[in-house]
Amino acid sequence: MKIAIIGTGNLGKSIAKGLIINNAITSLYLTKRNLEGIAEFDGYKNVFLTRDNLEAVRNSDILIFAVQPAHFEDILGEIKPLLTEKHVLVSTITGFLIPKIEEIVGVNQFIIRAMPNTAIAVGKSMTCLCSNQQGEKRIQIAEAIFNRLGHSLTIPESQMQAATVVCASGVAFWMRLIRATTQAAIQLGFDAKEAQELAMYTSEGAANLLITNGNHPEEEIDRVTTPQGCTITGLNEMEHKGLSSSLIQGMVASFNKINMIKKEQI
Repeated sequence: MKIAIIGTGNLGKSIAKGLIINNAITSLYLTKRNLEGIAEFDGYKNVFLTRDNLEAVRNSDILIFAVQPAHFEDILGEIKPLLTEKHVLVSTITGFLIPKIEEIVGVNQFIIRAMPNTAIAVGKSMTCLCSNQQGEKRIQIAEAIFNRLGHSLTIPESQMQAATVVCASGVAFWMRLIRATTQAAIQLGFDAKEAQELAMYTSEGAANLLITNGNHPEEEIDRVTTPQGCTITGLNEMEHKGLSSSLIQGMVASFNKINMIKKEQI
């Protein structure tokens, strides 16, 4: 696939790393005003670094936009004359809705919104996708790309704000839970390196049990809890201290903040 990432900042670099590691490209154009910021990609086969968005568009079929929201409208206006029936536009910009993109480039363009998270750099992203009516004809292309970089789920655009909290912000929430587990392991006698290793691989194993078996989390919890045992004692203490409640409230607060930002931008 001939892919361009327009605006290779933190997320753009994560996507680029995932694409390169997973051999998901025929060619890859990376654009950035300051090429020093993406110098790490210099020398990779079929990877081209440029300051020129138009050069990237001319030489690519799939355009992944990872720019700041304030710059997106101008960039779409800049590249519009070069867009053809071959181009698929994939926006990763939070809060920039499909109807607004259509106003700029037209309703006949294949437009897809993607909400990945930074785990895309290691091929483990949970990416949510939605599209305009025309884009539905190319949604399988986006699914193929992001399934190479983790797992994707196509949802209505109305759920994309919530997906931002659950998937994108969710990485930070899970990191904090892993950090807390690491701190507990240190208190229980492990050194810091061992503690983090225990926390990381235990959380990975828990997620993979659900992915592989397709069970509800409580089914897997039942497998490791015994009457009057240490596991249920620990779980109940965590719930008494508000573990589930605080996590839910935090995610709802994050969702409310996104909606507040969205209203301010309108």
